[in-house]
Amino acid sequence: MVHSMSGRLSELLRCDLPIQLSPMGSVSVTPALPLAVALAGGHGMYPGLGLPPAALAPVIDALKERTTAFGVNLLVPMLDPASLELAAERAPYVDFFLADADPKLVARVHEGGAVCGWQIESADEARAAEAAGCDVVIAKAWESGGRKRIEGPTLLPLLDAVLGAVSIPVIAAGGLATARGVAAVLAAGADGARVGTRFIAAAESDAHPAWIQAVIDARAQDAVVSRAFNVGLPEPGPHRVLRSSIAAAEALQDDQAGMVRLLGAELPAMRFGGVPPTRDSTGAVAAMPFYAGQSAGAVTARQPAAEIVADLCSRVPQPA
Repeated sequence: MVHSMSGRLSELLRCDLPIQLSPMGSVSVTPALPLAVALAGGHGMYPGLGLPPAALAPVIDALKERTTAFGVNLLVPMLDPASLELAAERAPYVDFFLADADPKLVARVHEGGAVCGWQIESADEARAAEAAGCDVVIAKAWESGGRKRIEGPTLLPLLDAVLGAVSIPVIAAGGLATARGVAAVLAAGADGARVGTRFIAAAESDAHPAWIQAVIDARAQDAVVSRAFNVGLPEPGPHRVLRSSIAAAEALQDDQAGMVRLLGAELPAMRFGGVPPTRDSTGAVAAMPFYAGQSAGAVTARQPAAEIVADLCSRVPQPA
């Protein structure tokens, strides 16, 4: 059974189903997971982070060969201008996070022919994004995993405020890992749902097996907001991780937790560093950040991404 997202968002993102993969560093090192979500009818997001063009280009090209339902997320404090140029020219969609909406960045995306989004955490940020020319905003709530800018509201109050603040499409994000949750935010007025934590356990995920198992074993209360994993980051801030990874890092005696293997390179994982472990990472992996949202409590097993997408959409009514 096919369930459509809102018509205006479907047209912007070039997909049919109301599920957008959250861009998660180390979970989507390769194009495999974004592609699997896109081929299942959703929208696949690749975490561009601060990658240089030489690393980003093969991923975009690989996705572009198979689908148009994908995009690239860029973190503004780590932004490589050449990578922005590349993404704007080759990807259908580009969005940003960890900065105030910048009209110049939005204009550059539009000049390349791409749709532009901004991940926001308040109604004021949403208004600023719309004023900057964004085509869509992603309302990232407090329940979400990963990095944050502010101690913002939980999802339903945030979504309600953002829907009242802007006229452009709104994607809800934070704490969504079940069909009931997706149906609830769509019923509340969201145009789509961005889902992250559940896809950490996708069969196509590049996350380290220990991270995947920790998410499967976790309860909602095990995913806590901390400022522990900020070493070496250009934009230190709050982030939601599993409590176990904080405890493991605190107990670590060495300054280095191990090595993270990322796109053919080996990066030292410093104690309390912000880079989570890929599947081939080595060392004290449990002491690396296991980012996860409160929705970890709803993740119970590894599944192919296509099954996850289908399950998330199983309670969404068909359009008339």
